[in-house]
Amino acid sequence: MGQMSNAQHKTHTPPARIPRHVAIIMDGNGRWAKQRKRPRIFGHQAGVESVRGIVKQCAAKGIEILTLFAFSSENWRRPEEEVGLLMDLFLIALEREANRLHKNNVRLRIIGERSAFSDKLQRKITEAEQLTRDNTGLIVVVAANYGGRWDISQAAQTLAQQVAAGALELRDITPERLAAQLSLADLPEPDLFIRTGGEQRISNFLLWQLAYTELYFTEVLWPDFDETEFEQALNSFAGRQRRFGRTGDQVEQEACSNNAS
Repeated sequence: MGQMSNAQHKTHTPPARIPRHVAIIMDGNGRWAKQRKRPRIFGHQAGVESVRGIVKQCAAKGIEILTLFAFSSENWRRPEEEVGLLMDLFLIALEREANRLHKNNVRLRIIGERSAFSDKLQRKITEAEQLTRDNTGLIVVVAANYGGRWDISQAAQTLAQQVAAGALELRDITPERLAAQLSLADLPEPDLFIRTGGEQRISNFLLWQLAYTELYFTEVLWPDFDETEFEQALNSFAGRQRRFGRTGDQVEQEACSNNAS
């Protein structure tokens, strides 16, 4: 997770080590704008451009799923004016990008508690999802008014309702049953988590799903996170051994067996 040389930057990730699912906390928009003596919303607008670039790169590299943390359930605590501008930007981005995603065979999904959004924004979310729902390429998941604790609690509530209705026994509640009620239950869990902007924490993002995800942190602010920076993150992922509770020897033996077969 340290910085790499320019020569290493140019090294492309071997296709066999490309993650299926990449999750990103896009941090640093406000600081990027402040460095340029511009309003914070200027940084958020620049961040939308970075999203467009990452979507294009993921599609080109064969990554199956890209999950982006756009607005957390805690972000409502920000100044009212900034929250309002973020909602406006979200609406504009949906209006502008939905057709572009559709033309490129990208499927869009929004996860999170939608009831806090305006009726107009909720309609645009539904329209964008319906427009792209049959696309078979990259899946882009946008987490908006999302929190990992909310995700787990709403899954627990669903199971509790089933127990109360007599459809499920208490002893039948397992990690697998709870996981099946989470927002991304039908998708593989993230292989690679990226956070830009220098902070090294998960911040209530996909708490359950990140249990065995490889974590990558960078000082680069989100508007500056370009193709070269993304390649560096993928190279870091490619060099790691994912053990999922096993020993390194077990993983190597399995890899040898798979290669032999």
